[in-house]
Amino acid sequence: MATKNIMIVGVGGQGTLLTSRILGGLAIAGGYDVKLSEVHGMAQRGGSVVTFVRYGDKVAEPIVEEGQADVIIAFERLEALRYAHFLKKDGALIINDWRIDPMPVVIGAAQYPENIIETLGEEHRVYTVNATEEAKKIGNPRVFNLIVLGVAAQHMDFTKEQWYEVIEKTVPPKTIEINKKAFDVGYHL
Repeated sequence: MATKNIMIVGVGGQGTLLTSRILGGLAIAGGYDVKLSEVHGMAQRGGSVVTFVRYGDKVAEPIVEEGQADVIIAFERLEALRYAHFLKKDGALIINDWRIDPMPVVIGAAQYPENIIETLGEEHRVYTVNATEEAKKIGNPRVFNLIVLGVAAQHMDFTKEQWYEVIEKTVPPKTIEINKKAFDVGYHL
């Protein structure tokens, strides 16, 4: 199997690291060689956090180069725009349609870009979901990341049962059922 390159991008506290551990665990369980890498910005202040998950028969390095990501999972619109140049021409960009203002916007030194999703859709295959609102509907807004992961799962070659198995091993025991429910919501969108 050729190496698959997945990027997960978001803002500190959104669960990018947990999501990459779930995806990495899934690839390991599938018998693939896996490399994970993470880049923390000013996460404690809402800064950008990027994780790379690469899996295949043999993976040499953990970093995804520009123009090589098969899938980018973005937990926030501006983060999708910031990292879209990493996507392959035929790659998929899965975006949580949610806005988190970075500090320059909060203090009035910059403006949040308009029409991000539409702009990205001009050059990329984009799938959007308002995962934050969907997570609120099922009773826990913190599990929005598993909803986005459920949407992304449709672009990967793992079964729903394999996802469940890894979710059960990765999330805290008291949150297994809500995380599986969130994944189901995304998987069926």
